[in-house]
Amino acid sequence: MLSLYPFKFIPIFKDKIWGGSRVHDTLGLDYAPLLNCGEAWMVSGIQDNSSVIANGYFSENELNEIVETFMGDLVGEKVYEKFGNEFPVLIKFIDTQDYLSIQVHPDDELAARRHHAFGKAEMWYIIDTVPGAELICGFSQKISPEMYKQHLINKSLPEILNFEKVKTGDVFFIPAGRVHALGPGILLTEIQQTSDVTYRIYDWDRTDDKGKPRTLHTDLALDAIDFNVYDTYKIPYVEKNNQTVPLINSPHFTTGILHLKNVIAKDYSEIDSFVIYICTEGALQLVWDGGNETMKKGEVILIPAIVKNVTLIPSIESKILEVYIE
Repeated sequence: MLSLYPFKFIPIFKDKIWGGSRVHDTLGLDYAPLLNCGEAWMVSGIQDNSSVIANGYFSENELNEIVETFMGDLVGEKVYEKFGNEFPVLIKFIDTQDYLSIQVHPDDELAARRHHAFGKAEMWYIIDTVPGAELICGFSQKISPEMYKQHLINKSLPEILNFEKVKTGDVFFIPAGRVHALGPGILLTEIQQTSDVTYRIYDWDRTDDKGKPRTLHTDLALDAIDFNVYDTYKIPYVEKNNQTVPLINSPHFTTGILHLKNVIAKDYSEIDSFVIYICTEGALQLVWDGGNETMKKGEVILIPAIVKNVTLIPSIESKILEVYIE
């Protein structure tokens, strides 16, 4: 039987009116002929947007086909039991030159009942920003659903939202139910559940080229929103050289950051899951029993569950995010 190996994928680029050029200028990805690349989907099992393998024997095969063929050997036995042939996380790069719509995602229970789909929790890691860049994450004050609806009617929703100034290296976890939006001038990587269920609740009173406002999901969103206020929305962490620093541990994905200055060996024998590396800085070589692959800023690699031991050899100081399912 053919052996599985770490996969790279052909990016799926999404033209967005709010997109910019940093997917190319900063990350080195060629999205031509698009004008404004807002998103680059790097690992996707979304139907009709399944990633295509770019390297090795299985090049030109779709991710979901490989999951169906290799099952637990690729994603992990417990992961396959839960998610079947649908790859459970979606990895993106996002470049914003304008405010995105304010939105919220349902949790698994609500999404299953309404849409026969998974909900959406997501994580943002900020790669680059312009001075003063900010995003919206949660509420700034305790409000009731009735107060929230009144602010919608008055078109004053931003007055009760939590705005956060952001810088490179900041991390935010957006659980289902948390109102959120990205502001202009941000380049980030997003790790999320495989789901395309989004409720748009406010779009800054913008209209399309025909003068019509975008569709809002006011009633659907009301049952999904978490109206609580939290002490902090940014995830605190302290980087340590040459070891994984935990960031998020949720039922949907576990993430960490690894600041590489020297060669290190990683042992994943205790993890019944695939592992994804997202390179946000530098360049390195990934070595495993049977092969090696290079990786640089703007690239993503999926390590199959049966590959338990890898060695990371940085050619320059590098940072990678590590993603798997606990």
